[in-house]
Amino acid sequence: MIDESLKMIGEMPVLVEPTLIVVLGGWIDAGAAAANAVSAINAESETTPFAEFDDDVYIDYRARRPTMELRDGLHTVLNWERIILSAGSDQTGRDLIVLSGPEPDTAWHRFSRAVGDLAKQLGVTQMAHLGAYPFAVPHTRPTRLSVSSPSEDVLARVKFLRSSLDVPAGIAAALERELHDRGVPSLGIWAQVPHYSASGLFPAASAALLDGLREATGLVIDAPGLRADAMEHAQRLDAMIASNDEHSRMIGQLEELYDSTDDSVEVIGGGGPSLEMLSGDELAAELEQFLRDQD
Repeated sequence: MIDESLKMIGEMPVLVEPTLIVVLGGWIDAGAAAANAVSAINAESETTPFAEFDDDVYIDYRARRPTMELRDGLHTVLNWERIILSAGSDQTGRDLIVLSGPEPDTAWHRFSRAVGDLAKQLGVTQMAHLGAYPFAVPHTRPTRLSVSSPSEDVLARVKFLRSSLDVPAGIAAALERELHDRGVPSLGIWAQVPHYSASGLFPAASAALLDGLREATGLVIDAPGLRADAMEHAQRLDAMIASNDEHSRMIGQLEELYDSTDDSVEVIGGGGPSLEMLSGDELAAELEQFLRDQD
């Protein structure tokens, strides 16, 4: 039975062993990596919305107010944030479901059960959620991915970094547990974003998340436009940093730290790079100004 807070806005899709992809805004997403990745998934997979959750149940609009569009005093549109379920297929024809929108502000247990019930009804066979966090890594090296999962079997299938730490959880972690408890293999895929580029866009991390999704689930999302953006963005960063000796030295330090570690063990909580020593605050401010000037 589907929770009454889930409203159908289209026909219930008929899918074959779909993968559930979760990207809910409000938790950690450095460089908007997950948001841009899910936009690429929706565009390339031509997803169609078929259900949405009742925002009055899950959204606190005093904290997340709708946007009112005024045009010469005329109130034209009131845009409400929605949690949407959409269905589509990847480049190989494999079915997928995208759960996107704002992270619920309340009723997480109810929300998780509702997603779990619907996943069971639609025959979901695996679930992955995407995210990104700032870290002391250089943009001149490939983006590294880390993983979370309640399943040892799932962890054994991917060669992403593993962390050992206690952190506040997002709703995606609750969904990870919910689907796992229902027998659906579930994991989180996280991209490391250079800390000096975390407040703006970092398309290389979005592309890395799509590559990680392919490795973990088999879904193929090419996203050529996103990958072109990543190359262009890296070139613009290179141009800006090359003009400042201090920033060039910092990038060199980050490269040495990156090259001295491998791709199998996460360094968070285990003697990793010192963000104080490699602070990117000044670089980040100059980078933002540089990119604004270029735009």
